[in-house]
Amino acid sequence: MDRDSLDAGLLQAHADHDLPGLIDLYTQAADQAEAAGDINAACFFLTQAFVFALEDGAREAITLNQRLVTHGRAHPITGPCHD
Repeated sequence: MDRDSLDAGLLQAHADHDLPGLIDLYTQAADQAEAAGDINAACFFLTQAFVFALEDGAREAITLNQRLVTHGRAHPITGPCHD
């Protein structure tokens, strides 16, 4: 997805309070930033995806947390994030 489409998708997902969409789109933004070598931007986007995953109780929270841990930006989750 190109950057303009990603930005438009993020704005719409925020407007719709679409938590799964926000998780997916912020993860895509993180993937793009990471591929471009911009780890600071990648971690910003990962953090956003992680927060929305926690809010939604989504299983992706664990994977997102692990990615942040890999970059030295978070501590590992030690408790359950979902039912």
